[in-house]
Amino acid sequence: MGPSLRAARALVLLAGFYLLSVVLLVALGALDWAAFAWTTGSVAAKLFVLSVVLAVPIVRGMFMLRTPKDEGLAGLPVDDTHEPRLWATVRDIAQQVGTRAPDEIVLTGDVNAAVSEDARFLGLVGGRRRLYLGLPLMTGLSQAQLRSVLAHEMGHYGNSDTRLTAITARGRIQVMRTIAHFQERAGKTVAKEQERQEKKAAKALAKGKKAKEIDTGGAGVTYRAMAAIYTAYAKFYMRATLSGARREELAADVAAARIAGRDATASALRELPALDAAHGFYMNAYATLGVEAGMLPLPGQVLGGVRHLLAARQDELDEMRGSLPTEPSSPYDSHPPIAERVARIEALPDDGRASEPVEPSLALLANPERALAAVEQAVLTPEALGLRRADWPELVHESMASYTERSAQGFGAVVAEATGSDGSLSATLDAIDAGALWQIADRLPKSEEAAAATGRAAREFARPRLRSGLSQLVSNECVRQGRARWQLSWSDSATLELPHGWAQELPEALDAAVADIPDTEPLRKLLAP
Repeated sequence: MGPSLRAARALVLLAGFYLLSVVLLVALGALDWAAFAWTTGSVAAKLFVLSVVLAVPIVRGMFMLRTPKDEGLAGLPVDDTHEPRLWATVRDIAQQVGTRAPDEIVLTGDVNAAVSEDARFLGLVGGRRRLYLGLPLMTGLSQAQLRSVLAHEMGHYGNSDTRLTAITARGRIQVMRTIAHFQERAGKTVAKEQERQEKKAAKALAKGKKAKEIDTGGAGVTYRAMAAIYTAYAKFYMRATLSGARREELAADVAAARIAGRDATASALRELPALDAAHGFYMNAYATLGVEAGMLPLPGQVLGGVRHLLAARQDELDEMRGSLPTEPSSPYDSHPPIAERVARIEALPDDGRASEPVEPSLALLANPERALAAVEQAVLTPEALGLRRADWPELVHESMASYTERSAQGFGAVVAEATGSDGSLSATLDAIDAGALWQIADRLPKSEEAAAATGRAAREFARPRLRSGLSQLVSNECVRQGRARWQLSWSDSATLELPHGWAQELPEALDAAVADIPDTEPLRKLLAP
């Protein structure tokens, strides 16, 4: 379907919203006429007021034509004096696609690339074009793969996809606005009805009478019904427009394969879900590990540190590249499943460009480390930028030490409550020697099954929790004394490096301390200075 037909379809769908609104207004008018013709004056007046109240959100939705201004994505705009190689690459690809290059490139902190256009007059007139390019995406792609991604985005420009977005966005916004108006009215009606019934119930109770159960099920039903009508159209509208969006993605993939090569395009598509998953894991497990301890990685490493993870976990990434999603995430997904996109590209004839040299796409930047640090300044919150910065080994050690201390304090609080002590490690060992181990166990959280158990069964349920809590106290004390240190690992979880010989002796000492007949002596010997 060409741009003209797609524009016509988008306009028809937009007109459908107005047609639905006009039909509903006519129906309300017909209801008023029938009410005045066939009912008493008071009933007709009530129906007239109701129809006016229902008509207001419809009219507001029809005539609130201003589309909210797109603020764009947070990032760092760069011109061709800052990043000449990147700009030259983008312009070269735009020329090959046969479209106008973007007027602005914005480097972002997302695993994504996207284009936008400030089109006017419902997309009939083009406007300023903007390319958003995520540095985490560039971190994981070769230059050939990045060229494919850029060609895909330029393909959206060449196919007028960004201009037609103005029409589809207008319809989507107006439908959603109207639904929101009705839902807001319904919510207010329910709140008023609940308040009325609560006051009535309070008066009944004050008089010693039994209060009726509050029921607001019938409140706002007409508003909800109107919202349901528009919701049904919204679902139809979204399905229709997003099915077109999926076809636009496939067309942009073909443009990418033509410009960057079949194999580079297929490999880039395979890389995207793996990079997205790896970056999400990295941000949760590494980049923000120290936030609760008031720390962040060194400047440039919040976004750039994912390179260490990608290098260390190639086997996991290879597995993700080979197991692509075969189903859309929802009926309203704007992109076809990655597996389908890859299959279509790999089915194209061999173009002989499989042996292009593999160079990192970050090399297109004049100074990658400076760019990573600058983008962090643009995308992180002021609160995040105010945190203390540390290198990776120090960040991991201090962050994990903080978590260990917090866990130890939680178990220590249980010990303190059960024994009346300060909950320290030494106090816990003294309490165990005094026979208070199972008193402590009684204070620990239990599952329903554990709470119902008695005798030896209860002890077996409690023993792992006791051992874990005691281990936390020991680890925290060793870290506090400088006898143990948390070690960074990019291929696995952080590990606590204990004193020499403890790897075998500590588990045995912990087992002895929580045995049926507890013995803290092995643990005390290990902990001796």
